[in-house]
This record gives sequence, structure tokens and C-alpha cells, in this order.
Amino acid sequence: MSVTRGVNGTEVAVLTVDDQRIFREAAHDVIEATSGFTSIGEVGSGAEALALLEERQPALVLVDVRMPEMDGIELSRLIKQAHPELVVVLISIEDGPYLAAAASSSGAEALVCKKDFGPSLLQGLWRAHGS
Repeated sequence: MSVTRGVNGTEVAVLTVDDQRIFREAAHDVIEATSGFTSIGEVGSGAEALALLEERQPALVLVDVRMPEMDGIELSRLIKQAHPELVVVLISIEDGPYLAAAASSSGAEALVCKKDFGPSLLQGLWRAHGS
């Protein structure tokens, strides 16, 4: 899979996976307002995300931890098994030691709170974990 990496003037392609439409819309707006990033899609389930990975070729995937049918921990594991080069960031309204441990075991590069999500966090995540 070839991914957009944000090098030499190209933008980092971001896919957002969250079962709440309002957060998908907010994330889209933040991504599009952040220099060097572009939103390539927002989906409401893990199954939809897996179906779009090959077609859209994101470099960064934002994944909600709590979703019906397939939660973000399981989705992160599946993404990293198939595409270890992708940067996966788990997002949640919750915080706590269970989530941190689950995020770490899922292969995700980071776990962040939704309330903190904004341009500077997005840029910092990419600087720390992107290539």
C-alpha cells in the first residue's frame, strides 16, 4: 500500500473512524483546517474503515475506542497487522489505565482524548509518529 506521508509538500491523508457523526464532522473540519493534512474520509464503523483502507490509502487513521460491533482496539489490531506502516491513533472521551494498556497492546501509536483534538495535537502526533 502506498500512502501519502506529508513529505516534500504533500499532505498527510487522514481517515477518521467514529460511530458519532458529530465527531466525524468536527474531526473533518480540524483536519482540513490544519496545514499539511487532508481528510480522505470519515466512516462510522470498523468494517467500513477496513473496506476503505486500500482504496483511500491513508497515512494516519483516527479510531474511536468505543464503537458497536468492532471496537477501536480490535480495529487498530487489524489495521496494524495488515498495514504496519500506517499511523493509528485511538481517540476517546474516556481516560484511564485500562484504556492506556489496551491502546498499547493494540499497536496504536497513541491514545488521545477527544476534547484535546485540534490542529496542534494533530501536528504533534504526526511529528512524533509519522514518517
